[in-house]
Amino acid sequence: MAQYDKGDLERRMSGALESLRGDLGGLRTGRASASLLDPVQVEVYGSNMPLNQVGTVSVPEPRMLTVQVWDGSNVQPVEKAIRGAGLGLNPQVDGTTIRLPIPDLTEERRKELAKLAGQYAEKAKIAVRNVRRDGMDALKADENKKEIGEDEKKRHEGDVQKLTDEKIAEIDAIASEKESEILEL
Repeated sequence: MAQYDKGDLERRMSGALESLRGDLGGLRTGRASASLLDPVQVEVYGSNMPLNQVGTVSVPEPRMLTVQVWDGSNVQPVEKAIRGAGLGLNPQVDGTTIRLPIPDLTEERRKELAKLAGQYAEKAKIAVRNVRRDGMDALKADENKKEIGEDEKKRHEGDVQKLTDEKIAEIDAIASEKESEILEL
């Protein structure tokens, strides 16, 4: 049976794009947004869990986030995870509620965030290229098993490369839009 599956490659490359959108959604642009805390992983109950699985994140005002931690024993780990997430936030604990005032973005912090957006984009490009490599390997395996001819392999390789180029261009567009959004504030 043939190993090459264009639909699977497309789905996996689109997954890299969705992951990038999620990562970039977590970069703050000066306004409080609950998605800012999406990348935060908290070490509780012996494993890493997303913050939204140990508490409720809300935006009571434009420059403030709050996290209502469900289990009081998790307040310390949540505070530690937020501090360690590199978001430039200073958690203030009040019982089981953690308040996160959103400071103004300094020019330096904006540049750091724009650089981070670039790193997220590079990670997504690497993921897309890995999917491309898997597709090319599958085509080679199909040709070696005599399931497809050389002409068909070349045509499919062209399709895989075209798909890769489209996804990389999309990643660049998303990343540059986010970078300019961060730097314009």
